[in-house]
Amino acid sequence: QVQLVESGGGLVQAGGSLRLSCAASGSLFSINDMGWYRQAPGNQRELVAAITSSGSTDYVDSVKGRFTISRDNTKSTVYLQMSSLKPEDTGVYYCNVKARRIGTLRAYTYWGQGTQVTVSS
Repeated sequence: QVQLVESGGGLVQAGGSLRLSCAASGSLFSINDMGWYRQAPGNQRELVAAITSSGSTDYVDSVKGRFTISRDNTKSTVYLQMSSLKPEDTGVYYCNVKARRIGTLRAYTYWGQGTQVTVSS
């Protein structure tokens, strides 16, 4: 199995910063794309940022210039540095990883358990 452990959420005032981490473990052969999604109450889960295995990144328009996604392949970990946070950034943030397990021929998508980010005004 593949496990994703997230950390770094919390309560912060508007304008503040937080850094989320998501570490993958288990019988991993390779990790492809990694990303962060968020879900606010009453809203659908949306993709916030993604990073490919080669390091290419993509962001939803609302966080461009404020959030930075990165990964450390030696630690099988993806990060989301969030700055200039706004109340509308509040939600549960989920790590998403597409990985191939040892002994398998295709990659599957795995989800973290979610970490709450609350930005107060």
